[in-house]
Amino acid sequence: MSEFRRPVRRPSASFDNIAGTSGAAEKARIAHATASALIARARADESGESTERLIAFTADHGIDEIAELWSAAPAVSLPGALWRLYLLQLAIHNDPQTVALLYERGRVELATVDTLVAGAPAPASPEELVVVIDEILRGAFRGDFAIALERAAAFCRVHASGATHVADDYETTETERASELTTRALRLSTYARDLTACASAWRAGILT
Repeated sequence: MSEFRRPVRRPSASFDNIAGTSGAAEKARIAHATASALIARARADESGESTERLIAFTADHGIDEIAELWSAAPAVSLPGALWRLYLLQLAIHNDPQTVALLYERGRVELATVDTLVAGAPAPASPEELVVVIDEILRGAFRGDFAIALERAAAFCRVHASGATHVADDYETTETERASELTTRALRLSTYARDLTACASAWRAGILT
């Protein structure tokens, strides 16, 4: 799935240049600690500058530093939720044209409230979807975290629906393309499930 491939590493910066560590328990501790610290820092910064830096982080530095911190965290955890939000943001920023095509197909085909929850225009241009995902990430750092996760989950479901329907279109003519789209839909559906569970856990006060 091309939009989830890791970009070239840009080693010039990281989250406060956090040093690497070894040992599963210590990595888990750091994952949870850094996720909590970043949320707390962004919410404490009334200027919003910390949030804007966090939103722009992957564009400036790639995703390797984030992956090192959070990619192995449990799906239903604070670092797991942030990891999925950053993956979704990266996918949209890397290929907004394809995402817009699939999202629009999903919007047309999906008879649920997900398009309203996601909050994208109808129809949405590639540029507008980039704005939407950045807004969702901004909401995670400064707004209602559970609502941001639910918006991201809804976005994933609409996108997954579009990928599924376009995969069906290609089934008899381009089987490899159909398989790629089916894989994408499955991954997005999994992210949607995970993010929804994280939102529920956050509201219950048990997401750490």
